[in-house]
Amino acid sequence: MTTSGHLLGGRVIYCQPASGFRSGIEPVLLAASVPIQPGQHILEAGTGAGPALLCLNARISGLHATGVEIDETLAELAAANAHANGFTGIDIIADRIETAPFDRPFDHAMANPPYHPPNGTASPVAVRDTAKRGSDALMTAWIERLSGALRDRGSLTLIVPAGMVPICLSAMGQHRCPCTILFPLWPKAGRQAKLVLLRGVKNALTPMRLAAGLVLHNPDGSFTAAAQAILGDGSALNLDQ
Repeated sequence: MTTSGHLLGGRVIYCQPASGFRSGIEPVLLAASVPIQPGQHILEAGTGAGPALLCLNARISGLHATGVEIDETLAELAAANAHANGFTGIDIIADRIETAPFDRPFDHAMANPPYHPPNGTASPVAVRDTAKRGSDALMTAWIERLSGALRDRGSLTLIVPAGMVPICLSAMGQHRCPCTILFPLWPKAGRQAKLVLLRGVKNALTPMRLAAGLVLHNPDGSFTAAAQAILGDGSALNLDQ
């Protein structure tokens, strides 16, 4: 069973499972931060029902996108969502990112990887558990595969919990896609960042830069104007600012 809804203030039709893993704001922020141009190709690992690719195509027309999703039901739903929005440049592969076949290098890659610890309490919903259950080894494998699929100077963008930053930085450096920007997402001003965006560039020599980041919520819990522009209006999130 699925529920029908919208993303980007109604600009995107989005259906997702009624139970199990349901999308938050992470894929919208991830899509907004990718420095992609019309005509370029992007690869996403762990596409789910496709929220990030849908938002990306709503912001930039003329893209070529490949989404990889291990769950066949979610992969079918992602393809259906792309069709419902008229996004003809999205291809969905039902496979593991570690083994999915690609016939070309990509200009960009992105992921909102699984991050719940492997020894944590399992979700009673199998699909949700698969979507969230991660490990250092899995994170490293995803980064290796995504980096390997990029052309020289292609970008890799990840949204991860703050606690996963060390393993991500290590894996990105090890697999020739060193992090050039670390961009914190502050829940409110003065609060510790729970999520960060990481930007890596294939074979880059640029030192990593710690950006000022984005404050998501006002003191009353509403979204800040900057966050609302991204989540509701479909604006880009410039990590280089």
